[in-house]
Amino acid sequence: MSAGAQQRPSKEFSARLSDRGENASQGRSALQADKRSFDSRTRFASESGSAAQDDRLEEQRQREAAYRKFILELYHATPVSGHVWLHGVKGGRMVHVGAVDAPVTRADVNAIAAEVWKASGKGLNSPQKPAVDVLGWEFALEINETAKEIAAQARVDAAFKKIPREVLEKKAVEQGDVHFFELGALRVDAKTKKRELTLTLSDFVIPLDDVPEEVRRAIKHWSQMVDYWAIDWDFKDDTFHNQWQSYRTRKNPKLELSVKHEYAEPGEYTVVVKAIDILGNDTTKSLTVEIK
Repeated sequence: MSAGAQQRPSKEFSARLSDRGENASQGRSALQADKRSFDSRTRFASESGSAAQDDRLEEQRQREAAYRKFILELYHATPVSGHVWLHGVKGGRMVHVGAVDAPVTRADVNAIAAEVWKASGKGLNSPQKPAVDVLGWEFALEINETAKEIAAQARVDAAFKKIPREVLEKKAVEQGDVHFFELGALRVDAKTKKRELTLTLSDFVIPLDDVPEEVRRAIKHWSQMVDYWAIDWDFKDDTFHNQWQSYRTRKNPKLELSVKHEYAEPGEYTVVVKAIDILGNDTTKSLTVEIK
């Protein structure tokens, strides 16, 4: 055979090559089938996951709606729909029901006030004047003072009322012994001298309509409406730490209304004062002091 001649592949080699081609084609087909099957499974899993998430969201919405309906019933308010921040109406005032797991904040009040204006005078159950009762489990610090200023600027009559723990007691609910009390207002005077801070509780006001008549007649001084008060001398925007308190006892029913505290280091401190009134509600006041 000449050097330039090309050897023809044998029949056996051609057969093997043909088999490899068939196997490769079958492999590609199987791979494509597997890919289609994987895509289908992935699409099904994605759709299933999305459906499950939608179910969870719907379940959460139903729970929130049931919770708000329950609170509105206890408050003797009529539920309303079509709003984001407004959930009911009572006595010509809109009603907002705060979340279980978050305090009512200034931002919430801004949004509530804006929606009250939009809702006023519109619809069958809408009040003619912009007014709202804000119900909440917890309220941001000084919300009663700062939020009332916000509402006043928006020309909205706002009242802030605490959702009582009694709503969790079956017997109290069944007997209708559930009362929503309006937040109080606390005045605290602060004086600094070098590293010493003196705090004086100088006034405390709660709506007298919330106080039983026999108790009202017995009160001769505003301090009698305070059950006890406590101070966090270095509040860190997290949890209130009770670092000092004055409370009544049978032997000594008189409260201390003034207290001194000495700081170890100079600097700017946030001080939070919390007063618990005779109705069991707490009112907070925060102050920023400069210690030299």
